[in-house]
Amino acid sequence: MLKMVVCIKQVPMVSELPWNPKTGTLKRELAEGMMNPACAHALEAALQIKSRHSGNITAITMGPPMAEEVLYEAIAMGADDGILLSDPAMAGGDTYATSYILARTIERQCPNFDLVLCGCFTSDSETSQVGPQLAEELDIPAAAYVEDFEIKGRKVRMQRISDNFLEIMELAMPGLMTITTRSYVPRYPTLGSLDEAFEHQQIKTFKAKDLGLDLKTIGRSGSPTRIINVYSPTAEKKNVVLKGTAKKVVDDILAGYGDKISGVIGKDLKKK
Repeated sequence: MLKMVVCIKQVPMVSELPWNPKTGTLKRELAEGMMNPACAHALEAALQIKSRHSGNITAITMGPPMAEEVLYEAIAMGADDGILLSDPAMAGGDTYATSYILARTIERQCPNFDLVLCGCFTSDSETSQVGPQLAEELDIPAAAYVEDFEIKGRKVRMQRISDNFLEIMELAMPGLMTITTRSYVPRYPTLGSLDEAFEHQQIKTFKAKDLGLDLKTIGRSGSPTRIINVYSPTAEKKNVVLKGTAKKVVDDILAGYGDKISGVIGKDLKKK
């Protein structure tokens, strides 16, 4: 029986994210949350593997108490149990501190795991760093941006698109993969499964002291990354009127915007 761990994250549903300008962190308690889309695809991948090969799925998330909601959703979808890592001391941690906490949790609570699955990125940061950093912390092989995979004995045969090339790779277990949103479309939990998930207390909550974590290695104090400024990008437009013959207009366009056009279409428009 395969033992799988799926790391999921609750992300804000709003487009205008409430930030704390002093700490450079999200005010997550002020935003309605949802399961990060890529994490849902990773969970669906684990569920499909479970149905074909028999297995156990533990969903893990780190966040404020309200993050427990995505664990109930994961159990309603088919996960067997959930672990919530919630402690003010963990708040404000960057990807380095987050992967450290997740690794220590997996080592203590899921020591005999076969696979760890993560989303390829999160919609609230898009760093794509936690999965690879978690693999380093666990000292296991990893592959990122996996689109499809199958289990062959104690190996995982996978494929992914990298630099516009299709790569077919094999990974020895235990290992870690980050899953893209191209395949493994998440299923919808039924009302019955949601009721059942909330009726059964299958979620364990841990604080830093429960995991024996040094407070200097977690949260903001354990994070080498510092947020200097947070802002929303603005798109600016301007109108340009080109006059003259058709040939002159085309020449002016190529002279002024040829490099940008070449980058978009992937061809060099410069005259030989």
